Amino acid sequence: METIKNYLENMFAGLPKTARILELKSNILSNMEEKYHELKRRGKSENEAIGIVISEFGNIDELLNEMGIQRNAESVSVKAISAEETEEYLKAKRKVGLMTGFGVFLCILGAAMLILISTLIEYNFIQNVPTKVADVLGVIVLLVFAAIATGFFIYSGLFFEPFKYIEEGVQLPIGVEADLKVRYEQFKPKFTQMLILAILMLVLSPISIFIGYLYDEPGSTFSVVILLIIVSIAVFILINTSLIKESYERLLKLGNYNTKLKIKNAKRDKVIGAVAAVVWPLAVIVFLLSGFIYDLWHIAWIVFPITGILFGIFSSVYSIITDNEKQ
Repeated sequence: METIKNYLENMFAGLPKTARILELKSNILSNMEEKYHELKRRGKSENEAIGIVISEFGNIDELLNEMGIQRNAESVSVKAISAEETEEYLKAKRKVGLMTGFGVFLCILGAAMLILISTLIEYNFIQNVPTKVADVLGVIVLLVFAAIATGFFIYSGLFFEPFKYIEEGVQLPIGVEADLKVRYEQFKPKFTQMLILAILMLVLSPISIFIGYLYDEPGSTFSVVILLIIVSIAVFILINTSLIKESYERLLKLGNYNTKLKIKNAKRDKVIGAVAAVVWPLAVIVFLLSGFIYDLWHIAWIVFPITGILFGIFSSVYSIITDNEKQ
């Protein structure tokens, strides 16, 4: 029932709060509630009943036109998009989530492959490999993975370019907005499950290191590879599901995408993005220099989790500070 009430509030947003309008709103709500309870008595589920009620009552613009009532200028100043455009945006966001998540997955996996290949050659699991080839083979694989990942990042940005205008703020058709709220509520439990799964994977991934140290080399080194693979999968899940959630929140103007908070959040995200653009390339440089100059491939990988932890702390602290400034 709360969804239906929110739907009705959105329908009447921007209308003058006259006695005539309030009476119309009350009558429509009464009819919608009556229809909802009738559908529930017929055995319809919560979501089915809400969907049917919303689709049957539809848009009230024709009724308003007949009554000679106009919406406030503020409510029509934002660009309106169609139901088809909304669906295309959601599909594009899912695809971007997959490509971005897979790109980051490849970056982390590339580091794992570098360590794995070096270990296999060092302990003669792969034989008859010239020394010079052995020294650079893992790095070549790392750079190839990074290049493929960069391709995914660039392509996803170009692919999403036609949908950028939607993220500047749009007006959804009322029926579409109500349906989107229902779908968002259905998605939130799945997002929570995926979030818990990813966090558990990240928290428990160091167990592979502890198990690896119970064995002699190369067992402990292989445990590092396993850790990085687990981390890469967890990060993929986080990025993919977070971007899907973001797509709903942008369209519905929820949370960080509330219009009143949009400018400050955009500034915050810009700062965090700028720091990330500097920190992560530096981490890669430190990793490569440690390996090539000091031959510390077996331990240089630790620069990535340390960078991730420090960057996560910075992002969280900066977000808390900026959120406090909003209050």
